Amino acid sequence: MHGPTFMANPLACAVASANLDLLGTGRWRGQVNAISDGLTSGLAGLRATIPESRTCAVIGAVGVVQLDHPVDVPRATTAGLDRGVWLRPFRDLVYTMPPYLCTDDDIATITAAMAAAVEAG
Repeated sequence: MHGPTFMANPLACAVASANLDLLGTGRWRGQVNAISDGLTSGLAGLRATIPESRTCAVIGAVGVVQLDHPVDVPRATTAGLDRGVWLRPFRDLVYTMPPYLCTDDDIATITAAMAAAVEAG
């Protein structure tokens, strides 16, 4: 029988169990709200300052910038990595889904990297 790579791996199961315990505390709601606020403010000026940006949107802890052209994935990825951030550029989108434990400074770094990726890509 063949299954997924990490199927029933003890470490993966322990991490999943610990994750469920953390989610069970309910603290994630406040963390998502803080990330949402940080992404919203960090991306607010992006559309006005970068003409290629069609739209910037935030839903919960997900931030996305949609361009008016396909993203140059290698250049956008490099721009994010140069700022210490792994972004998800594809098609005409650059988006992020930061971990819930991000601080305000982390979110500011992420949104600056998104701006650089949009500019590069």
